[in-house]
Amino acid sequence: MAGGPNHLVRPAGSYASTNGVRRRMQLQRERDTAPEVALRQALHRLGLRYRLDRPIVPGTRRRVDIVFVRARVAVFVDGCFWHGCPRHGVRDHKINGWYWPDKIAGNKARDLDTGRRLRRAGWKVIRIWEHENPSRAAARVARVVQSR
Repeated sequence: MAGGPNHLVRPAGSYASTNGVRRRMQLQRERDTAPEVALRQALHRLGLRYRLDRPIVPGTRRRVDIVFVRARVAVFVDGCFWHGCPRHGVRDHKINGWYWPDKIAGNKARDLDTGRRLRRAGWKVIRIWEHENPSRAAARVARVVQSR
């Protein structure tokens, strides 16, 4: 984009703006994140038992963070940045602005598709944002699991 902000122009090579950023992105956990572990501990304190990181989405390689098999409840713990939290998701990407909006939109579209597939297969889907209070989120999950 001639004359425009250079953060909207896609550079050649890596998506990361620096080697340090690239390293941090590579170290980003896909599972066992602090919010996920906190929710699991709160669920366990309520006496609930579950399975972790299960591939239950028909027709995909997608995995569910926390699964209550008998009750058919699938729980996802979504990071605010990666899944476009309406409260905390970054809207103005100062670095690599050409990349992040499409990446996050793709994540959100995949989340919607995953939920649709699971609901069609008879599952109840619960999405928890990383900023939610783990005890309150666990209580919400417990109500759903116990009702099924």
